[in-house]
Amino acid sequence: MILQETLAFDTRGRGTRGITTEIADVVSASGISTGLCHIFVHHTSASLMLCENADPTVRADLERFMQRIAPDGDPLWQHDMEGPDDMPAHIRTVLTDAGLTVPVTSGRLGLGTWQGIYLWEHRTHGHRRRVTVTVQGE
Repeated sequence: MILQETLAFDTRGRGTRGITTEIADVVSASGISTGLCHIFVHHTSASLMLCENADPTVRADLERFMQRIAPDGDPLWQHDMEGPDDMPAHIRTVLTDAGLTVPVTSGRLGLGTWQGIYLWEHRTHGHRRRVTVTVQGE
């Protein structure tokens, strides 16, 4: 059995947004007990991550790390068609991931105790981001 659903999320600009609940709702609605849940973001300047969900300073530290390795407006970047955050957003996406796969166990996301699924916006302004969730199994 396979279920696929595309969700839309509004972001506020650079930073993370928890989407675990929305993904878990799709898994629950699928009726699949054992299988896999694949999550894919349809953009080149946003990514997905599986991260610590108890302490938000972890995500803040990751953001500061990315600012250090892919700073806005660096003269090294040629691609700046949409502004100084354009190329850094693409670099951040390549260094993270556009897709995640999580096990489905007993009809639920098989996440660890401290794990959450996050949409990571890499542009400084908010955007509407599409995420496709595919649940397959039995």
